[in-house]
Amino acid sequence: MAAGGQRGAAGGAGACFGVALRLGLTSFGGPVAHIGYFERCYVEQRQWLLRADFSGLVALCQMVPGPASSQLGYLIGFRHAGWRGGLAAWAGFTLPSALLMGLLAIALRHHAGGSPLRDSLVHGFNLVAVAVVAQAVISMARSLCSDAPRALIGLGAMVLIMAIGAAWISLAAVGAGALAGSVMCKGSLSGAVANAPIARTLALGAMVLFALLMALALLAGLLPGHGLVRMAAIFYRSGAMVFGGGHVVLPLLRDALVPGHWVDDPAFLTGYGAVQAMPGPLFTLSAYLGAACAPLAAGWPTAAAYALVALVAMFLPGLLIVTCALPLWQWLGHHPRAQAALAGINAAVVGVLAAAWVNPVARTSLLHPRDGVIALIGLVALLRWRTPPILVVGLTVLATVIAG
Repeated sequence: MAAGGQRGAAGGAGACFGVALRLGLTSFGGPVAHIGYFERCYVEQRQWLLRADFSGLVALCQMVPGPASSQLGYLIGFRHAGWRGGLAAWAGFTLPSALLMGLLAIALRHHAGGSPLRDSLVHGFNLVAVAVVAQAVISMARSLCSDAPRALIGLGAMVLIMAIGAAWISLAAVGAGALAGSVMCKGSLSGAVANAPIARTLALGAMVLFALLMALALLAGLLPGHGLVRMAAIFYRSGAMVFGGGHVVLPLLRDALVPGHWVDDPAFLTGYGAVQAMPGPLFTLSAYLGAACAPLAAGWPTAAAYALVALVAMFLPGLLIVTCALPLWQWLGHHPRAQAALAGINAAVVGVLAAAWVNPVARTSLLHPRDGVIALIGLVALLRWRTPPILVVGLTVLATVIAG
């Protein structure tokens, strides 16, 4: 697979589920950190795709709405073992956090609270993200920004994002990288995107289904009461409109659920705080909120059903969107005129990731000099000692709790 071999050569959907499940149990730190975990697992360790292919998929997931890390894992699974592999990879990465968040809502229904120990745990996971994202930036820059033109594009994207800081600027930086690459990276083949197993008919079907469900979601918003269908419509619309990662969904969901009296602010913030300490995608907050939206008089089976419906409705639009977009992305990757632009996109993605490392990852996590020491040790363990990520997670969190 590292050389673009046959998909499924190292196992089918079962292998995709197993690898993704391990990532779903150990990938702390949010969507930016997940890219680091994925790059280490799928590119370095298992060699399921080239680093340039990986960066191209990252760029695609940054350009479309939805949970970027979940979409990335889904596409890697799809490349490896077809649609079964894609769904298996999504399920493996999503289910651990979703189950924990759903159980939390069922157990604590509308209970808010915190503790110093919980705060230290969350802070430890944030320091893990500092080390993991830094490792991803370094390893990706070595191959995707290895010459002066691409290094300048990556640096320019980083500076642009840090200077402006708006939510939309990451997409603009990737677009600027494509324009710059088309001029500065002519003849480069580093931007190629490997063959995708998604047929045009499947992509067209995904597009039609996305549009149909969006229309139904808009109509369902006119329904009265707090039924299951109306709740599913809220989560589907939110999942279809989120650019920029899991944290961006916070205001969308709050504005849709709290004023409408689905949940109150303490319950909402309890779930949002809890999901920060969970592995896997932040969008699994939907499982917690779905269970919290269930009628108070209902039993746990009803709450579990609400959690499942909210979870699927939240993730489904993003998966349909990347299913539509990947064949076009593949087409671009196999035309010589697009090669230079894709090389520029890959370099810009490195700059986007580097800017995200500076802010918010490092800015919000490195609150004390000892935090820098702990994160640096974690980075050295990943880069030099090739320590398994799960061990780095455990030791970093333990050191943070003791220090706190």
